[in-house]
Amino acid sequence: MACQKVILILTKLYDFNLGSVTESSLWRSTDYGTTYEKLNDKVGLKTVLSYLYVSPTNKRKIMLLSDPEIESSILISSDEGATYQKYRLNFYIQSLLFHPKQEEWILAYSLDQKLYSSMDFGRKWQLMQERVTPNRFYWSVTGLDKEPDLVHMEARTADGHTHYLTCRIQECSETKRSGPFSRSIDISSLVVQDEYIFIQCPFPFPLPYTDENQVFAAVQEWNQNDTYNLYISDTRGVYFTLALENVKSSRGLEGNIIIDLYEVAGIKGIFLANRKIDDQIKTFITYNKGRDWRLLQAPDTDLRGDPVVCQLPFCSLHLHLQLSENPYTSGSISSKETAPGLLVATGNIGSELSYTDVGVFISPDGGNSWRQIFEEEYNVWFLDWGGTLVAMKHTSVPIRHMWVSFDEGRSWSKYSFTSTPLFVDGSLVDPGIETQIMTVFGHFSLRSEWQLVKVDYKSIFSRRCNKDDYQTWHLHNQGEPCVMGERKIYKKRKPGAQCSLGRDYSQTVVSEPCVCGQGDFECDYGYERHSNNQCVPAFWFSPSSLSKDCSIGQSYLNSTGYRRIVSNNCTDGLREKYMAKMEKCPGKAPRGLQIITTDGKLVTEQGHNATFIILMEELDFGDGIAVSYANFSPVEDGIRHVYKSAGIFQVTAYAENSLGSDTAVLFLHVVCPVEHVHLSVPFVAIRNKDINITAVVWPSQAGTLTYFWWFGNSTKPLITLESSISYIFTVEGMNTVTVQVAAGSTLIQDTKEIAVHEYFQSQLLSFSPNLDYHNPDIPEWRQDIGKVIKRALVTGIPDEQILVAVFPGLPTSAELFILPHKNTTERRKSSEADLEQVVEVLFNALNQNLVQFELKPGVEVIVYVTQLTLAPLVDSSTGHSSSAMLMLLSVVFVGLAVFLIYKFKRPSTALPPQTQCSESSPRVQKSSCDMLQQVFELQIRNGNAACSLSTELHNADLVKKSHDGCHPTVYIHLANCLSAAVSCLYLAK
Repeated sequence: MACQKVILILTKLYDFNLGSVTESSLWRSTDYGTTYEKLNDKVGLKTVLSYLYVSPTNKRKIMLLSDPEIESSILISSDEGATYQKYRLNFYIQSLLFHPKQEEWILAYSLDQKLYSSMDFGRKWQLMQERVTPNRFYWSVTGLDKEPDLVHMEARTADGHTHYLTCRIQECSETKRSGPFSRSIDISSLVVQDEYIFIQCPFPFPLPYTDENQVFAAVQEWNQNDTYNLYISDTRGVYFTLALENVKSSRGLEGNIIIDLYEVAGIKGIFLANRKIDDQIKTFITYNKGRDWRLLQAPDTDLRGDPVVCQLPFCSLHLHLQLSENPYTSGSISSKETAPGLLVATGNIGSELSYTDVGVFISPDGGNSWRQIFEEEYNVWFLDWGGTLVAMKHTSVPIRHMWVSFDEGRSWSKYSFTSTPLFVDGSLVDPGIETQIMTVFGHFSLRSEWQLVKVDYKSIFSRRCNKDDYQTWHLHNQGEPCVMGERKIYKKRKPGAQCSLGRDYSQTVVSEPCVCGQGDFECDYGYERHSNNQCVPAFWFSPSSLSKDCSIGQSYLNSTGYRRIVSNNCTDGLREKYMAKMEKCPGKAPRGLQIITTDGKLVTEQGHNATFIILMEELDFGDGIAVSYANFSPVEDGIRHVYKSAGIFQVTAYAENSLGSDTAVLFLHVVCPVEHVHLSVPFVAIRNKDINITAVVWPSQAGTLTYFWWFGNSTKPLITLESSISYIFTVEGMNTVTVQVAAGSTLIQDTKEIAVHEYFQSQLLSFSPNLDYHNPDIPEWRQDIGKVIKRALVTGIPDEQILVAVFPGLPTSAELFILPHKNTTERRKSSEADLEQVVEVLFNALNQNLVQFELKPGVEVIVYVTQLTLAPLVDSSTGHSSSAMLMLLSVVFVGLAVFLIYKFKRPSTALPPQTQCSESSPRVQKSSCDMLQQVFELQIRNGNAACSLSTELHNADLVKKSHDGCHPTVYIHLANCLSAAVSCLYLAK
């Protein structure tokens, strides 16, 4: 730190074995580095310091940070570092940000990602925000923010997303914080620079660069890997036009993307860029902010004075454009505001940029002409307003010489700055000071302490410069005297004049505007420059499209396809021809009509308010009034509507005026939350034969549902809009079937198992009436009873050959399945005979009332055979007989019988249908439900129930279309009953 004649230096001793800093020393000089005083006793002998800060608005104010691994404290000085006050902190500071104008205001970022503020130069701190992104907090911008204490920050909110927030340092509670941008943003994307605020979403690109009310943005296209396209904006930073394609990029030390673009200091409009052409990197220069680019002309001669053979465009000068990340070295390219037109850069001559055969080149005229000054890499610093150049070899070995030039690098004088060679780490140089002093620091060996060498050049200068020591220099672009619409004449010291300029030196600049020519205009937004140098509309742009703010009776600026380059000061000439023309706004038809719901979703629940917002880019009423609407709804909060039924509804908005119309359509899904799903499947199925599977949903008026079906170990479901599906099982054994039903945001499921075999036999079972009294009609009870019946039946028969399924409802009934032995499937004929023997054994036991079980003490339940004849052997053979016709007629007969019973037993007063689908449980209307129970009982007692009863719902439509309020299990009984009747009549052939 240099403050007039005061220099402060903080040194630290790093212990490589411990991996941390163990000691630090603070040094202070009041004679610009001639002598130094060690201040460890003033900051604390045991205090280990990590950072030194100087207030940018008051160089007398110094702040030191302690090493956070040892303690958390700061030391404050108000007298250029002579004395210090120590303050303990309850958090650990990682970095500080000083206010650009208020010397007492500081922001501190902690190691745990919290942002603190202080208004008394660090004596007291206040927490502002947690979960702040590193290096993404900024003070207010003059001209942009009204409050000087406003802070822009990027932080993660409670929802886990990253947001852009602002608040004042004394009013930063959660209620006072605001989010200028409602959506989440990409992490580490907030940039506040000059009068622009940048946020990024959703794809990454390098940080933008601002210059004189303009923004440069690098954008990577889908087909680019290590290059970016460079765009330049209008003065508002909104509309961008292409400036240069395929600009080279690289990665910084912290992984950030660096674009090879360099702005020449001291002269506006001049930029250098490295561009990739045919897999070769070449250096280009522009004198009009990116409108025109050209290659750099190589020097005419080399260092030895021999001619250089280098013909454009096959050969040119190429430069390394990376700025030094070490502030104490000059970097690969350097220019200064205090030395306009003077550039020093590392590069090479050839067909492309090289990283091996490099030298140092200088341009005294803003990049028009170049000379080589060194054949190897050197650090070059500007002294005395650029009138003196100091160079040191950039090397990893120790050196003791430096070179000085007074004639812009044409000749160099060698000086020794130390008697012992020094490993140079850097140099402190101020190019605008009067003293002509620089401080070189380094070390004699890898284990030695730091060495500071003060180099004073005052003795080299014999006198102060007078008017005869100056000459004028005309800025130009390859002989064209007008650059950025101006003729500029600079005053600088004559090469070789060994005099000092001093602190009172001023660069007198004569500037006068030029007449506007074609080179002073670039293509406007939406236009591209073609080979004839004309700006024509791009394929995606329609020049006839007007500003959305334009209405009848108003005027707008109609672009000619050109716009004057920002910061260009030309006058007259082509300015009138190319400037945008003010024109009257014509009438327009409605456009951009949209319909959205307030929550942005296309699903709503039946019986709830659905609120619609109508959006339109612009509506011209045709009477001289035109408005751009954010919400075109008749009420401020949107249009509300309640749907009383479920389904998919087409919502249409229509806007019309005398010039045309526009229509917008939205398809809204109105759903009713489903409460229950029952998966109806057969207990046993035949391998390689179709079976129907049905999902019964309650309530039945749920609207459009989506069904997801999983079979066995399948990881991908079958998706249907129908509640039934046919499926063929190809693998014997127990197979799992799962259905999920989706209605809006609700998802419910049911799972069943199916035993799949080549053939089987089955038998309906009934029970003594006392079982009905204890039947709670729940799935768990039915499963337990099935296991009890199975145990009562199995007497020497393999357990896996018996399956008992208890049906829902009353009276209690079940179906007995006799399955083939799993090891005898291939021996079909003998296996069938074995199966018949098993059936006969079980049948005899059942007919003799030998199968019974004790439900609980004192309650003995007897198992009966419901039919006198067993169901035939069922298999997958395809034989046809007259029994098929008989079965069809039987189905018709049974259906007619059920209808007649239902008709005559139905109450005289019609039951009201259910209209509310959202009831928590189905209403059981006793009269109707009792009727269905009676039908079921009648079927059973008359012996018409099937010997082979399946739970597959053949009458699912009946279940869905009924509105009498009965529980779905009643309909399942009825469906089972009808299936049973079919099977029984099939036997009667």
